[in-house]
Amino acid sequence: MKTLHVDLGSRSYDIHIASGLLDRVGEEIRRVCPRARRIAIVTDANVEPLYSARVEDSLEAAGFDTGLFAGPAGEGAKCATHLAALWEAIMHYGLTRTDAVVALGGGVVGDLAGFAAATLLRGVDFIQIPTTLLAQVDSSVGGKVAIDLAHGKNLVGAFWQPKAVLMDPETLNTLDDKTFSDGMAEVIKYGCIADKDFFDFLCAHPSRAEIMANIEHVLYTCCDIKRFVVEEDERDTGRRMILNFGHTIGHAYELAGNYETWTHGQAVSAGMVAALRLGLDLGVIDNDDGVQALTALLTAFGLPTYIDCDWETMEKAVGLDKKNEGEDLTMIFLKEMGQAMPTRMKKAEVLKHLKKSAGR
Repeated sequence: MKTLHVDLGSRSYDIHIASGLLDRVGEEIRRVCPRARRIAIVTDANVEPLYSARVEDSLEAAGFDTGLFAGPAGEGAKCATHLAALWEAIMHYGLTRTDAVVALGGGVVGDLAGFAAATLLRGVDFIQIPTTLLAQVDSSVGGKVAIDLAHGKNLVGAFWQPKAVLMDPETLNTLDDKTFSDGMAEVIKYGCIADKDFFDFLCAHPSRAEIMANIEHVLYTCCDIKRFVVEEDERDTGRRMILNFGHTIGHAYELAGNYETWTHGQAVSAGMVAALRLGLDLGVIDNDDGVQALTALLTAFGLPTYIDCDWETMEKAVGLDKKNEGEDLTMIFLKEMGQAMPTRMKKAEVLKHLKKSAGR
């Protein structure tokens, strides 16, 4: 088992990566939640028939009483209506402040369950068991939990660190190719912003089969980069902003498609290319080698490199970016592959160049 320690003082926790770990989650959770009696397992309709029984069996063998809460799958579940229903269901189950919530699923489940845990009884323990590639390399680590509003994505949330993150790479075998590729956008992002050698490794292994043959290395590398960034900047006011590469523009694409047309990974994929092209337009980077290399790698995994977005939605999404401070926002460019460069800009300036690059 590979283990990474996220050092955040009293909020520290371990990330465990091991095939077959799903059958041992009970003993791992017992170590970090020794006083818990009840565990609320939050999952969705896709994951529930695949893995909930194994997780329940492991938890019950470790002496926990379990309650299962399976909601609808998809980004639409990450809303105030479903959150309120989850609050009520978990309280009806009888959770107390010494008990815990487990998120079993992808990023939507992790966000929803984590926000419920952060707010129920003013905060209860929370464990992440991510089952998608995107959740394993990105959303399960770092303590960001949230729901969406009609105005945009993740606009209501909290920082609530898990007590542990338990990853079983075998769960990735049940993902369809589209969902697997969705996670690859975030995998590729880590190479872009912090590790050129890792980016080159991905370029040399441009298929799902090759990635899965090296999956523990891929998961460990991505989580190690995020661990380092989160330790330095837990509350996302400085260095952690580099993780937003491709996201400011990508969230506009998601919003334009009502969170249905484009997945998060697809939107981030096109958003990263758009950010690099914007960097070229601004003179932040002086050649398009990085654009070409990134475009080729994303294309190899079936990810889009361009998404058409109506201008009203782009203005709205960029204006609501969570990194905004007044009329300024931080765009993430690449000084070179593997080296992110946060750049403070006026929103109006960003929008002007985006509009120009879109030919509007």
